[in-house]
Amino acid sequence: MSGDTAVIIPAKDEAGRIGATVTAALALPGVDLVVVVDDGSSDQTGKAARAAGARVVRHSRNRGKAAAMETGAEAVRLLDDDTSRHLLFLDADLGDTARAAAALITPVREGKADMSIAVFATRVKLGGHGMVVRLSRDGIRRATGFTAAQPLNGQRCLTRDAFEAARPLAHGFGVETALTIDLLRKGFRVVEVEVEMSHRATGTDWRAQLHRARQLRDVALALATREPLITQNLNKLRPNR
Repeated sequence: MSGDTAVIIPAKDEAGRIGATVTAALALPGVDLVVVVDDGSSDQTGKAARAAGARVVRHSRNRGKAAAMETGAEAVRLLDDDTSRHLLFLDADLGDTARAAAALITPVREGKADMSIAVFATRVKLGGHGMVVRLSRDGIRRATGFTAAQPLNGQRCLTRDAFEAARPLAHGFGVETALTIDLLRKGFRVVEVEVEMSHRATGTDWRAQLHRARQLRDVALALATREPLITQNLNKLRPNR
């Protein structure tokens, strides 16, 4: 099959897993280009990705997931010249399970969807992740009527037209929530696809709690710009002073 899909992998400090993820992504049908955006890593993420066969673009400092996605999409556009590929976004820590992403490409390739979203068939316990998921799911449902099974899942395949219609992307970890809302509101077709993928579970230490706090902030900001009334609900999440 000729290459009609490019894979974009935002990555920060994933030297231990990025090689396996890139190898699995390059084995997907119709994929002959993998772009890894090294988002200010302090380890050998870029070197490991390049050794596995990826094209690597580096941010000199950490700019966040949405910025990495935009950088990756622009790199694909420049490398493709006049070709318009589908864009498959994958997390850097999927490892060998990235091979299951073929199921995400199929509905987009066949013209049945403009964006597909992965639903992991096997869930791992994510220590406190539920509040952010509920915030995102409820916000998407209020804005569009669509109930997403895993609204924060970053494994997504989009047509180039759909990606461009969603730009500029919402900041940081709010990008998935905003993508779903913006594309549905503009009439694009969104489907969820169950896949056998897994990534590293979020822990419960202070770094993990800080990560979740940033997720909560970014999702809330993405919703606030699309549904002003969300600010009333955010007040309920703040402790009484």
